[in-house]
Amino acid sequence: MSGALVLNATYEPLCVVPLRRAVVLVLAEKAVIVEAGAEVMHSERTSVQVPTVVRLSHYVRVPYRREVPLTRRAVLDRDAHACVYCGHRADTIDHVRPRSRGGQHGWTNVVAACARCNHRKGDRLLSELGWHLAVNPAQPPATVAVVMGWAKRDPAWQRYLAWDGFSRDAIAPAV
Repeated sequence: MSGALVLNATYEPLCVVPLRRAVVLVLAEKAVIVEAGAEVMHSERTSVQVPTVVRLSHYVRVPYRREVPLTRRAVLDRDAHACVYCGHRADTIDHVRPRSRGGQHGWTNVVAACARCNHRKGDRLLSELGWHLAVNPAQPPATVAVVMGWAKRDPAWQRYLAWDGFSRDAIAPAV
């Protein structure tokens, strides 16, 4: 992996840092390793497991949390690059309720779709086509913004991000 997820002392995700920075935080006793990979980094005098998730030793106050901006890339990430209508690889986004019919351009109305389904749907409502969504789209929490844009994400991060696309059920880490 190319980075490590940094958690606050309360297990709140803060950011993703390069592995080298994560190791420096651990060696300086500013953070502890929560989860580590199988690899080990060696220096002349010490060896450290390569961290995938680190937790800061002291609480850091975050002044505010921004909302996750609504972008094509963010919608595709939220929906795991899968078309919500057929399940194939998604390469476009679609407004569930078309904007021409009063639909808003917001997280609860935008989904990932393949070009074929997007074209077939056009400006029609799902009820007119007999289609339905298994789950309603939702805005991801601000904690997900810390990993937006990271192409290589460690699966170990998922339980600390508390987001799996549509549902908001968190997996509480053992403290």
